[in-house]
Amino acid sequence: MSGAGARLTAAALRSIGIDAWPSPDSDAETLELGGLHSSGEECLPHRITLGDFLKVTRAPDFAAQRTAFFMPTANGPCRFGQYAPYLRKVLTELGHGDVMVFSPSSKSGYDEVGMASADAQLTMWMGLVLGDLVTRFVLKTRPYETAAGAADAAAAETLAAFERVLEEPGLSARRRLRALVERVAEMRARFHAVPARYEKGRPVIGLVGEIFCRQNNFSNDELARKVERLGGECRLADICEWVWYTNWYQEHDICRTRGRFNLQRLKAKIKSHTQHRYEQALLAPVAADLVGYEEPHSVAEVLERSAPYLPGEGCIGEMVLSIGKAIHLAEHGAAGIIDISPFTCMNGVICEAIYPAVSAAHDDLPIRVFYFDGINAKVDQDLEIFLDLARSYQQRSRRARVYPNYFA
Repeated sequence: MSGAGARLTAAALRSIGIDAWPSPDSDAETLELGGLHSSGEECLPHRITLGDFLKVTRAPDFAAQRTAFFMPTANGPCRFGQYAPYLRKVLTELGHGDVMVFSPSSKSGYDEVGMASADAQLTMWMGLVLGDLVTRFVLKTRPYETAAGAADAAAAETLAAFERVLEEPGLSARRRLRALVERVAEMRARFHAVPARYEKGRPVIGLVGEIFCRQNNFSNDELARKVERLGGECRLADICEWVWYTNWYQEHDICRTRGRFNLQRLKAKIKSHTQHRYEQALLAPVAADLVGYEEPHSVAEVLERSAPYLPGEGCIGEMVLSIGKAIHLAEHGAAGIIDISPFTCMNGVICEAIYPAVSAAHDDLPIRVFYFDGINAKVDQDLEIFLDLARSYQQRSRRARVYPNYFA
């Protein structure tokens, strides 16, 4: 879903002998192919993922028998649950029925990934954590850089270093973790070397919404860069948030269907505990740099904040996370919230109906949904107005932003 996460997930799969690579970068051909093989009623992420996969089938060296597409699925009312079945249908119609579509489900916490190797799921988890971490460092550095492109260059070097460790075969999870912790420390030094002038005062804009659209820069027309050019700084809801949510949902579903005391729930708890331990180890070298950029301690905090508006036990999907994370960001210095969603997205529509109440409960915090359909993406003027509102809110806000010690 994100460029960093896709690269590192593919590297993790290469560690167990799978020749895995991210799909090609999305472009005009992506939208054309996705549009040719869909009805036009589907949401933008479906058109983009379908188009990107179909681009692979057009490559000169494409061989259906040696190709598999990784397209997870999810429960709940979102149309995302139909992406993988529809992809299989289109591939069959085009004569590529031999292509495998691997589709682990959020209902099981994506445990199917672990079927290939005992360490594969944990290696992929480390890749997702590191992908989110690189994105956080880019977003907190790039608005202040004095040499254009320096933050992006540091990110590229860092991702390459992470890839080399993640793709190495034969490493135990603990040895791989130790090597990655060293690379995180190197990442910290690399970003510290980016020429930058850290001056206080930029309004922080929280980016929430539908996962693919907010993470895929092609989908949202590079909205974060546009916010930065207008004088803002972005904080993006991460991918790991969704994994923690699926873990929570898996355990909640087990309790509902099998009771509180059973082996399946114990396994789910052990998985979550291990993932948390590895995540904390990876983040430890950069703890001082993330002061003021803290994520919630657990997904339970996000669900607790969302509960008065959308209780997690009654709603399934990103809408719960978007509401809860918007409130978390407001409590931690955000001067405005942008919800990035595909046009007609049910999650976005439901959140849009609830955001006025969230805004009113937080001193009229500016909250705006930006919808994207791959055609009409001219949001510059609306962003200028939104940034003015965010600055006004920042001046009267009773919550002072916390800064790392390297800010002037």
